Amino acid sequence: MASDTASTTPKTPRAPDPAQASAAGAPHAASGGGGAAGESEGQTPHTGSLARRMLLIAAGWIIILLVGGGIALERTLTGQVQQSFDEQLGYLLNTMIVISEVGPDGEVYFIRPIGEPRFLEPNSGMYWQIAAEGREGFESFSLGAQPSQSLWDRTLQPQGDHVDHEPHFYDNNQFPEEPLRVVERTVILPESDTRWTFMVASARENLDAQITRIRSILVWSFAALGLGLFGMAVLQSYYGLLPLRRIRAAIQRIRTTGSNRVSDPLPLEVQPLVEEINMLLAHSERQAEEARTHAGNLAHALKTPLTVVNNAATAHAPDLADTVIREARAMRRHVDHHLARARAVGRRSVGHARTTVWDSAEAVRRAVERLYPDVRFDIDGNREVRVAIERQDLDEILGNLIENAAKYGGGSVFVTIDAEREAERCVIWVEDDGTGIPEEERIRIFDRGARLDTDKPGTGLGLAIVRDVAEIYGGSVELGESEDLGGLLVRLILPRAA
Repeated sequence: MASDTASTTPKTPRAPDPAQASAAGAPHAASGGGGAAGESEGQTPHTGSLARRMLLIAAGWIIILLVGGGIALERTLTGQVQQSFDEQLGYLLNTMIVISEVGPDGEVYFIRPIGEPRFLEPNSGMYWQIAAEGREGFESFSLGAQPSQSLWDRTLQPQGDHVDHEPHFYDNNQFPEEPLRVVERTVILPESDTRWTFMVASARENLDAQITRIRSILVWSFAALGLGLFGMAVLQSYYGLLPLRRIRAAIQRIRTTGSNRVSDPLPLEVQPLVEEINMLLAHSERQAEEARTHAGNLAHALKTPLTVVNNAATAHAPDLADTVIREARAMRRHVDHHLARARAVGRRSVGHARTTVWDSAEAVRRAVERLYPDVRFDIDGNREVRVAIERQDLDEILGNLIENAAKYGGGSVFVTIDAEREAERCVIWVEDDGTGIPEEERIRIFDRGARLDTDKPGTGLGLAIVRDVAEIYGGSVELGESEDLGGLLVRLILPRAA
């Protein structure tokens, strides 16, 4: 039995990639589109500065937190100052009520002085007043109980009638040149049915000055704090992004000095990125080495047939035509073999492939059945298993194996998918009931052009292509003897898809 032809599954020409098409047309667009296209040519698109994003986020949160915290602190402090101011007014109001009594004539008088000298100084900013319900103006008080002398010829306008246990505070702009803070309370004194409204007022000048000073201190303090925090964010951004600049410098050294790895010590957060970059560099090196090897092998393989043809042509050999045909076939075999490897390498580098083995095996079976209608095909095993290989390459591998089994077997071909359950590998058996391959020939049969049965058409590249493509994806191929059918057993081992 011999290894043979490439996969019988028809290969559909691949449509051009839109990205490649647009890239191919870019020079024409640039030449006809003016300066804008010329400026963007060769530039990698980006989504903006990472440092700018970090600084904008930091600045936004700093402004939100400082403004919110400043407003809360300002209201707390100004509230405390005003509360202290109101407590002083309330203390004076309660003192007035406590020392007030109603005389026999029905009028209010103080049993002792209030003790606040500013009530005696005209326009001092501290005032008191007592108004009676149902009377115009104010009472004529006896025993020294009279409206504060500080009011002079002015009077206070009460806000309302409040008969309760709490004083009422409010701002009064009755005097345009002197805004006031007023507390008043309406009470009924003992031995009197009259509602008396007691009022104490103080100029807001000192209170407003304290509040203004507090707000000014808060504004300047929080502004300095905000600038300090933003400066810290700038330093943090610069220092935090420093490893990325070091990576850029290392990649630049790779491009300019010929270094092949990023070896600088870097933080843990960017170490995975560096490892991926090094793996990508290693992958590119392997691809370049494979390309050089393939080119060298192809050149070496074509050198001998070309030499034979050249010598025959120079010597005007009578069998020149036969020699050219024979050597052209040999060169065609070599070209097909290396093209298959090149296609597999190119597809492997695109990304992580995932192909369902059952679907590929069924497609190949239907194609081979048309060529060998008398052969019995049987596929069994795991219908869901997927392998890390491109569908086109898996079709080519199974096409070679199944067609060889049908061509050189005795009429039966069994395919078992996932025959040996392993965690990381999928093992596919392809068995036939033919004569098999002697054990001493099982290694040589993988060589390019090796054939054991020369009576049947073929190029001798089938198993060589199977082995090379499987190894490109990290798999392997082994030959043995089928226990069930007695013919050849091919064990195709491929990595499982993640």
